Amino acid sequence: MSGNHYAIEFQGVSLAFDGNVILNRVSFGVRYGEAKIVMGGSGTGKSTLLRLTLGLIKPDEGRILIDGEDITDYSEEKMMEVRGKVGMVFQEGALFDSLSVYDNVAYRLRETRVAESEIGSIVMRMLRFVDLEDAAGKMPNELSGGMRRRVGIARALVGNPKIILYDEPTAGLDPITARTICELVLKLRDLEEVSSIFVTHRLQDIDVLSREYVMRDDRGDIVFMHEDETLCLLNTQFIMLREGNVIFNGTDEELRASGDPYIRKFLA
Repeated sequence: MSGNHYAIEFQGVSLAFDGNVILNRVSFGVRYGEAKIVMGGSGTGKSTLLRLTLGLIKPDEGRILIDGEDITDYSEEKMMEVRGKVGMVFQEGALFDSLSVYDNVAYRLRETRVAESEIGSIVMRMLRFVDLEDAAGKMPNELSGGMRRRVGIARALVGNPKIILYDEPTAGLDPITARTICELVLKLRDLEEVSSIFVTHRLQDIDVLSREYVMRDDRGDIVFMHEDETLCLLNTQFIMLREGNVIFNGTDEELRASGDPYIRKFLA
């Protein structure tokens, strides 16, 4: 396993808080253009993986590499540069309530001092991607939960990051809205070759992300396709965490065929 195959790599990462083991020698890699779906019950360390990837917390042992770069011992200052490559989509959308949708998406651009003349076209392109151009002038409290999440995705896309982390982005959404979020994830995976970690405990998400893919037809329109007998998706893999251990790492076919009682119960 050489670093250059992976957008994100965990090598034997352990972490404990007050004697409670959160992660126990966790190792896995997210290849370029791959979505890694991380599952497990609550308190199994799923969100901790994301915080470690962002360098918000440091592991007790093991190494973490982003784009082949070992970030384990990076200072906050150096981590700021790395985070420029990574988009983050939080559970609640985590928008600034006092800023309009437009200003929320523009926030990172202004923070990195992009010229105001360029900001408009970038913001509108991001909002077009998530189908929310018409909401640019609205305030977050005027949006539905699903719209807030989509604004969160638009904001994460600023700077065209090739790595995106999703922390339960469909939690608490109705099935149709949750599907919309998953479709955005598929578009980023299949059309933009974004590498991602997608934390979820929803089986519907797992079905959509593992069995569908996106392509453009002859007219350039986006079409959602289902994998069939002739095609097996290689750019989506699953990790199951239990009590800080990776108890599964593989394809959805392998996951569904697993005899592990914990996995069987989870999938039921």
